[in-house]
Amino acid sequence: MTGLRVRPAEPADFPAVARLTVAAYEADGQLKGEHGYGEVLADVSSRAASGEVLVAVDEVTGAVLGSVTFVLPGTRYAELSGPGEAEFRMLAVDPGAQGRGVGVALVEACVDRATRLGCTALVICVRAGMAESAHRLYARRGFVRVPEKDWSPVAGVNLLGLRLDLTHG
Repeated sequence: MTGLRVRPAEPADFPAVARLTVAAYEADGQLKGEHGYGEVLADVSSRAASGEVLVAVDEVTGAVLGSVTFVLPGTRYAELSGPGEAEFRMLAVDPGAQGRGVGVALVEACVDRATRLGCTALVICVRAGMAESAHRLYARRGFVRVPEKDWSPVAGVNLLGLRLDLTHG
């Protein structure tokens, strides 16, 4: 993970974040047959207004290589989080930067943020059938399936709830 820095996104980063998020979801096959989700992903200013958009940047070139949106329960983009929990959404790594530890760095930044805020857990949802590498990343970090948090936003899209307990070191 050398050469990467995670920081809050600035408005100047929003076009790059929009591009790479849509590109990553398209490359993963997650936008096939979707109606409107690409526009939601590209609307970075709305995400930043109701959550915290973090970016992973290459320390040498300054290029934005990935992003994630960190949210708290009751906010516009929160889907699964309950009292005491934080959540992250829309984690995306530029397809050309995969394998450099960008996803790991973004997950760690969300864990650190949730821990600093005193949250008891961090929750996420992943699409059933999503790239195996993403499932492995979350499993290695200690996220476990929480079937009661599974849900479906639209017919044919099944999301699996995952949770990381932050109360045990």
